[in-house]
Amino acid sequence: MKLKGAKILTQSLINEGVDTVFCYPGGSVLDIFDELYFVQDKIKQVLTCHEQGAAHAADAYARISGKVGVVIATSGPGATNLVTGIANAYMDSVPMVAITGNVALSLLGRDSFQEIDIAGVTIPITKHNYIVKDINELGKIISEAFYIAKSGRPGPVLIDIPKNIQQAECEWEPMPIKEVTHRQPDIKKAQNAIDIINSSKKPLIYLGGGSISSEACNEVIKFAEKIDAPVACSMMGLGGFPASHPLFMGMIGMHGHANVAFTTQECDTLIAIGARFSDRVASDRIKFVKGKVVHIDIDNAEINKNVKTSAHVVGDVKTVLNAIMPYIKNTQKPDWIDRCNELKKTKVLKETAHKVNPREILRSISRQTPDGQIIATDVGQHQMWTAQSCSFEKPRTFVTSGGLGTMGFGMGAALGAAVASKERVVLITGDGSFHMNFNEVVTAVTQNLPIAIFVFNNNTLGMVRQWQKLFYKHRFSNTTLDRPTNYEYLAKAFGADYIEINDNNEIEQKVNIAVSCTKPVIVNCKIGIDENVLPMIPSGKSANDIIMEMGE
Repeated sequence: MKLKGAKILTQSLINEGVDTVFCYPGGSVLDIFDELYFVQDKIKQVLTCHEQGAAHAADAYARISGKVGVVIATSGPGATNLVTGIANAYMDSVPMVAITGNVALSLLGRDSFQEIDIAGVTIPITKHNYIVKDINELGKIISEAFYIAKSGRPGPVLIDIPKNIQQAECEWEPMPIKEVTHRQPDIKKAQNAIDIINSSKKPLIYLGGGSISSEACNEVIKFAEKIDAPVACSMMGLGGFPASHPLFMGMIGMHGHANVAFTTQECDTLIAIGARFSDRVASDRIKFVKGKVVHIDIDNAEINKNVKTSAHVVGDVKTVLNAIMPYIKNTQKPDWIDRCNELKKTKVLKETAHKVNPREILRSISRQTPDGQIIATDVGQHQMWTAQSCSFEKPRTFVTSGGLGTMGFGMGAALGAAVASKERVVLITGDGSFHMNFNEVVTAVTQNLPIAIFVFNNNTLGMVRQWQKLFYKHRFSNTTLDRPTNYEYLAKAFGADYIEINDNNEIEQKVNIAVSCTKPVIVNCKIGIDENVLPMIPSGKSANDIIMEMGE
């Protein structure tokens, strides 16, 4: 059957199981949007206010649903506006397909209107990308793109489709869906790792986001219980192990829980599962851990990249754990568990004396929402407080920008999470991040999405201010905001509800109202300008240098 390129695209999306795209139209994708018009019953089209918001929404949609997220934008500025969102997905290993239009092939390289070499721009931040130059290759390229995005270590793929390719015709038949399969690990090659695990007396599991991508959370629980090992999660791994489980220790890393930093120093074996030892976890790569290191990860490039391993197994986390489990000894380590439980009780941080405690707001949200509550964040102090204070019991419930650290991620992410889950979403943001992305509140209102937006309003770029206090002798250069934004008027102008928290005694009641919302609500949380995120291991330092207290 002969179809136009634009129709081959929409039919291929349907064939791949795509039911939602986040998008923004423009001149070089008019043919694609014309075809999307005819499939509105099959593909939900979420029009955002900005392409970056659409990219972040597609990213979050993938994280929540486990499917490939899809974003569509026009050429030139439309395409370049996707770049941060694509990079964010790349750093956090999120399966996404970004589709852009471009000028006709005959106009490429001539500085045509809204022409950009988006394939060249995105080479470093995609698993693969394509410029479609032959209409006969389009169907195959789309099929390959989806497979590449979701196979191996997931990540974004870009398809750039020139306008004449969208308009050209060719014969098309649906491509068979390529299912992702994982190779069984060679047990002989894994034996060294198995032996180290079986001989460990004081093991600690360092769990990363790869466990969630792999749908391996049940296997991780069984593995941890079998070897009686406490579990510390990276920020991306939160939700991969239930926070209420007796073996859960907390978050690892620069702003992780202090007991985890001390446990890492005392363990004789660190078992990293689907994690990559980023500099925000292993800041001092030499002193980070004294014991042996066993690394299980799907990406061979991550092995020995940051921290030298004693043994490793390359493969999908779920597949590897299932393969080695029969060879793992069932052991109890009461002395080690007692020691870890003792560490949990030490070094408790002092609560703030300010009239609005951000941590208490987060604890109230945890108390008043179900275990499966989806929480999204922007980036900054509020992100770390959320990771430290909220209890994540289930996978795919914490949506945050880990590797790239993207301010402006949150509102688009909340959109994508709400569309994917069809449930209420809580967004924790700061006044700095919120000013980067509040245009997408309009999208949330238009889509009638129940998103409770908690703005931790401290009139500053809090995390940068904290570093200026610690390392730049209180020289607060361009971090105090003093913006005249009236959040109540803004909410009303956009069609959202509004709540204000001015005192700790208001928290429980007003959080209850917010997390029961049926439409977007902005909650203005007036916290103190000198709230800090502690503990903190300074960049390049180890647990020996941990900062537990700091003055204002």
